[in-house]
Amino acid sequence: MDHLSLLPVAREAVAIGRRIVTSRAPRSVTAKSERDLVTDIDLAVEEAVREFLARETPDIGLVGEEHGGERGALWWVLDPVDGTANFARGIPLTGISLALVSGERSVVAAIDLPFLDTVYTAVEDYGAFAGDTRIGVSGASALAEAMVSLGDFAVGADAGPKNRLRLALLEQLGARAERVRMIGTAAADLAWVAHGRLDATIILSNLPWDTMAGVLLVREAGGLVLDADGSDHTVSSASTIALAPGLRDVVLELLC
Repeated sequence: MDHLSLLPVAREAVAIGRRIVTSRAPRSVTAKSERDLVTDIDLAVEEAVREFLARETPDIGLVGEEHGGERGALWWVLDPVDGTANFARGIPLTGISLALVSGERSVVAAIDLPFLDTVYTAVEDYGAFAGDTRIGVSGASALAEAMVSLGDFAVGADAGPKNRLRLALLEQLGARAERVRMIGTAAADLAWVAHGRLDATIILSNLPWDTMAGVLLVREAGGLVLDADGSDHTVSSASTIALAPGLRDVVLELLC
């Protein structure tokens, strides 16, 4: 299959999400689990995008954050509202994230940041774009000149040990990096590494609906995406470390 031919489908899918997200504020906010929220808008976006993709690409599976689904040799993975906690409070850092995954790696990506009026897209071997402008990662090579974002803290029964690691990492970054940010949406974290607005993002988790679109953006923008042990990132990785190539060694040292 020609993956490039599926980019218009991905673009329209996230545009459907944008139209819903920007049409009204959420009317209901409920807890899926401890400190993990879902709104009526998350559900409406996923349902609308599912219907569209089932019609346009009936032979390709879909896994969504809210309703799950089936993986296959080729499958879409969707986060209908990445940054739900931000969105529920009216914070405009949220996105619709869609990737096409082949085997263990994403091959098409679209991320729409609707309240920032920016759409990021990538196709394997064709580069990464913000709108129609090709983008690239930064040239940062020292932590002292790097703006680094962190993924959210862990929640749930085993959150304590996981968050001790995050706090230790935050302490090291606070002492050495130019700036540290916690944005609350992996889609924006990864898109902004691809765009050179962030120099690295360290996400100590890997939920495919959160990460797979952004992972392709970073790679196509000339960046690296790794697991915490330094191996190449795949859909099965435990963590998602995206960075400018010049920061590889110093960031991995922080994770040892």
